[in-house]
Amino acid sequence: MEDSERLRKYLRTYEVLTEEEVEEFSGKVVQKRLKKGEYLFREGKVCREVVFVLSGVLRSFYYSSSLEEVTYCFSFEGAFITAYSSFITQQGTVENIQALTDVELFSVSREVVTELEAKSVNWLRLLKMIAEREYVKMEQRVFILQRESAEVRYRSLVEQHPEYLQLIPLNYLASYLGITQRHLSRIRSTSGSN
Repeated sequence: MEDSERLRKYLRTYEVLTEEEVEEFSGKVVQKRLKKGEYLFREGKVCREVVFVLSGVLRSFYYSSSLEEVTYCFSFEGAFITAYSSFITQQGTVENIQALTDVELFSVSREVVTELEAKSVNWLRLLKMIAEREYVKMEQRVFILQRESAEVRYRSLVEQHPEYLQLIPLNYLASYLGITQRHLSRIRSTSGSN
């Protein structure tokens, strides 16, 4: 499937935009590539774009007060991603978003998003739906981190996102789960996972 058609198909799943609006949006995106290890967004910079991941894996992380990297999110093909707080406030972000693999994406500027919002209430509805979906995912993540044991968090990850285990280095998975890499290795060995 052609890259722009994948984007259009994704937008249509929300059943909010007209076909003309979908086409207009796909005509305003810019295709970009990141090499493994490159950054999409860096701490301290102002985020001025939203991207749609066509292929590859991105990792979102921040630095703790002891300057350890804390991975809190992975983004795969078929997802919109941005440094959301910075995108909204236009202040420097506290997060970093880095390519774990080579990544292809479509980028759209904040100016284009603002222009589309002003043109049609459908864009406001779509952005609200996307924000609500992301909020629910974030809330679920907070609950599982605070309520469940490391073993339950790992089993949940295996059940809900088996692709993580194949594509993401163990040190990042451990950080995502809120445990040490050594603890993750023990859990994996007792659960029979590789």
